[in-house]
Amino acid sequence: MTPEASHFILKANQLLRNAKIMYDAGLIADAGRTAYLAGFHAVQGFLFDTTGKTFKTHHGVQVEFIRVTKEDARFTLDHRSFLSETYPFKSIADYVTGEDAKVTTAEAERAIAAAEHLCDHITALLGPASSAV
Repeated sequence: MTPEASHFILKANQLLRNAKIMYDAGLIADAGRTAYLAGFHAVQGFLFDTTGKTFKTHHGVQVEFIRVTKEDARFTLDHRSFLSETYPFKSIADYVTGEDAKVTTAEAERAIAAAEHLCDHITALLGPASSAV
């Protein structure tokens, strides 16, 4: 794993821990949003390690991840769809108000579990961090 990818993975794991703390504290929408961000950073690490590039938008990361992993048997449909399925939690926490500003407990719980699975999977694929830049 490149040092740059390692930084993304460290951030992903920090966000995953935060999502669990938020969930336990009853901050359900925030937990769902943070679970999404954990997966987002893990994917950014994978993409950097694979392509040598970072992507500036959430949409760009989603599209590139699907493109890069399309024929890669190491990734399941659940891995590939994580970002698009959980992005609405980020939108809800950041922008949505009123009745529609809800993430259910079950949705947040599933997002955290899926983010943890994705982060662990990507970390295992990338291997140990390299000390060279």
